[in-house]
Amino acid sequence: MTETAAAPRVIRVDALSRIEGEGGLMVRFRDGEVEEVKLDVFEPPRFFEAFLRGRHFNEVADMTARICGICPVAHQTSAVQAIESALGVNIPAGIRTLRRLLYLGEWIESHALHIYLLHAPDFLGYESAISLAADHPQLVERALRLKKIGNELIEVLAGRATSPVSLCVGGFYKTPAKSALLKMREDLTWALEAAKDTAVLVANLTFPSFEADYELVALSDPSEYAICAGRIVSSRGLDAAAVDYEKHFREVQVEHSTALHSVRSDSSSSYLVGPLARMNLHRETLTPEAAELAATCGIQWPSRNPFHGIVARAIELVHACEESIAIIDRYEQPPAPRVAVEVREGEGCAVTEAPRGMLYHRYRIDRNGLVEEAKIIPPTSQNLRRMEDDLRLLLPGIAGQTDREITARCESLVRSYDPCISCSTHFLRVRIER
Repeated sequence: MTETAAAPRVIRVDALSRIEGEGGLMVRFRDGEVEEVKLDVFEPPRFFEAFLRGRHFNEVADMTARICGICPVAHQTSAVQAIESALGVNIPAGIRTLRRLLYLGEWIESHALHIYLLHAPDFLGYESAISLAADHPQLVERALRLKKIGNELIEVLAGRATSPVSLCVGGFYKTPAKSALLKMREDLTWALEAAKDTAVLVANLTFPSFEADYELVALSDPSEYAICAGRIVSSRGLDAAAVDYEKHFREVQVEHSTALHSVRSDSSSSYLVGPLARMNLHRETLTPEAAELAATCGIQWPSRNPFHGIVARAIELVHACEESIAIIDRYEQPPAPRVAVEVREGEGCAVTEAPRGMLYHRYRIDRNGLVEEAKIIPPTSQNLRRMEDDLRLLLPGIAGQTDREITARCESLVRSYDPCISCSTHFLRVRIER
């Protein structure tokens, strides 16, 4: 609603579509200048860290899978690896590879969902995936099949796609026979070609001209594209072990949000996690076809344009399909699905790369195997401060546009982060005041 010229100019959008969760954006202009920007996350806190206290460590994987319906594997993997660190459990290489394949299945379904159904409509001129499907049904059909293939890979490995049940401390409750994974190969071969077409499609979209001076943060492993483990590195020289995460990053509470914001401990500055950070920092470890697309897609890496995140996701989609096929081809079913776990007191943490970015879990276990303390920092919480900073940089250049145009551009910028508010509250209503 736009009021009289003498009154503040206010726009309200009751719910932002194409993000996961609920929240709002408030922008206030004064004398043509941006005075205030707030990402108002109002989804109720979910208290998972409190729920986990007093529960046996074997319950944690099942509970953390309920944090998010899109990335349950990320939370489960981070949780069990953190607990294994606390209990001194060493996982065989075969089990580690199987967990990586499980994680790749989640990357496939999550990236396909975001690229086609959540973000691409912004660049193609559609208000939703439904209106996109009316003119380009083949694109939405491709998206749904890609997502289905990722979900089916998770089901084969972990019992079901939503709240998987097979992952546990020590390994898996059950590992698949090679024949079960080979049945996925034909679909994954199709998915690889579809992912390559996706990367070409999104690389040729028209992107807004916008750049920010990010500190890019991601896991790094010289031997592979880091997903399940690695050192924490940044574009400004950080190189730290996962165990030192809380020395370098801290959470702060803000009045306008039920989600905490993460900042760098030494400077209180924001930072960027997610596909764009990963692509900028270690694209040299991509699989061959993904690396070729990264080199020929027309994007100049490193890119500081957040709207290029959709291209980074598409290249990672190619990587996930290509590596999944390679793992299946060399897979041999482990002799045992899990190793023995000895209960003891301990504290451990793990950092993995969820589809949306770096995810941190830490647990302290008592001598009876019960959780004394749990700490979970999802990627959306780590990016919230950076989103606000990006909006402050973006808005002066579009302040002269209509409220509708400003709202659309701000929403698209927020969607470029693929925020998961449900994870971060353990957007989007938009209000602009002039």
